[in-house]
Amino acid sequence: MNTPKAKLTFYGGVGTVTGANFLFEIASKRILIDCGLEQGSQFAEERNRDAFAYDPASIDILFITHAHADHIGRIPKLVRDGFKGIIYSTPATRDLTGVMLPDTLRIIEDEARRKGVLPMFEAKDVDEAFKLWKTIPYYETFDIGNGLSVFLKDSGHILGSTMYEFSFSNKKIVFTGDLGNSPSLFLRDTDIITDADYLLMESVYGDRNHESKDERKERLTEIVKDTIKRNRTLVIPAFSLERTQDILFELNELVERGHIGEVKVFIDSPLATAITKIYKSYSNEFKDSARALIAQGDDLFDFPSLKFTVKREESQHIDNAANPKIIIAGSGMSNGGRIVHHEKHYLPDQNATILMIGYQATNTLGRRILEGAKEVTIDGDRIRVNAEIKNITGYSSHKDSEHLVGFVEATAETVKKVFVVMGEPKSAMFLVQRLRDYLGVDAVFPEQGSSVELDM
Repeated sequence: MNTPKAKLTFYGGVGTVTGANFLFEIASKRILIDCGLEQGSQFAEERNRDAFAYDPASIDILFITHAHADHIGRIPKLVRDGFKGIIYSTPATRDLTGVMLPDTLRIIEDEARRKGVLPMFEAKDVDEAFKLWKTIPYYETFDIGNGLSVFLKDSGHILGSTMYEFSFSNKKIVFTGDLGNSPSLFLRDTDIITDADYLLMESVYGDRNHESKDERKERLTEIVKDTIKRNRTLVIPAFSLERTQDILFELNELVERGHIGEVKVFIDSPLATAITKIYKSYSNEFKDSARALIAQGDDLFDFPSLKFTVKREESQHIDNAANPKIIIAGSGMSNGGRIVHHEKHYLPDQNATILMIGYQATNTLGRRILEGAKEVTIDGDRIRVNAEIKNITGYSSHKDSEHLVGFVEATAETVKKVFVVMGEPKSAMFLVQRLRDYLGVDAVFPEQGSSVELDM
């Protein structure tokens, strides 16, 4: 009798960081892992409007690793196109998605309006998705049926992010989602995997390393001090989910310990404001040291000179606020959101600094600024880049090359094959070679739309 086979197909997140979408077929189940937007020059690439390469109505279950748009952004389209199965995630991911998807819809509707086309999904599709949604806690075995089970471990990437360990016939495959840059400021560390037979993992920073945690904090402190001393404006494009909370945590500590002087800080993002409230409500999932600070009465994401600007008129008044000031706004790659207004206003200003603190995808405005463009186009206008441009990579919420290799090393004795995805080709292929050379594991960089049989 032949050993039961499983099949894995790579429909998204291959050859690119974004658009995660993987089909896992096993035990008479058709299971998707993530259903995200492909992001680049626009928030929603035209490819996102294409029909799925599989029949959404044939999918039994969709598992979501975390609430970033490149992992959740096409869920409503999946529902619109016929998916009627069950969506599973951690409770925190479900709550964060509750504010992320409506925001995604708003951006998609704006882009569709400008182009004179219909949006790829509507509010009713978002609502329908949440009717299908159920939650699973960390560290409990969940029986899917037909001998297949799943176990959730913390990936340490953002609040609620998880790795899915699927077990069948004494074999195990792990889908990592995005792996956190542990140790985090306040989240738990990435759990260790020691017994995987197959591993599908991210590779955003597969070919480079971050600054150390101490170095990144020193650089942030120096930049903020310089902003205050020279009476400047500091503009920080930041993802509303996780990166904004990281920077708030750091600024809160710098203020409370007297390391920096008085400076106005604006969080110019309704989405970041809503997400920060959710983070506070899940403080029981923070690491021990962060929960100890909260027990002592410290609000990790607030301090006297901080102002959350939710209404548009409040946002518009920021430009009139006297220097020195810090403006933190989304999106993190400058491909939408209020940061675009601030960059249009402050990029020509020699008395301003633009600080990049996260990954900038190919063809985004953020990537062009980071790569040293002397002039960029914003809303059809040519904008000179006179501001100082600075970059701190250590605040990435992704593991760097060294720590991705270390993550795989813990399961190198058991793993039969490692599928390296969710990275630009250069990064992914570099990591593949490192895993082969350093650990002797069978690592591969799959092609878009390709399938592989697994011995499970």
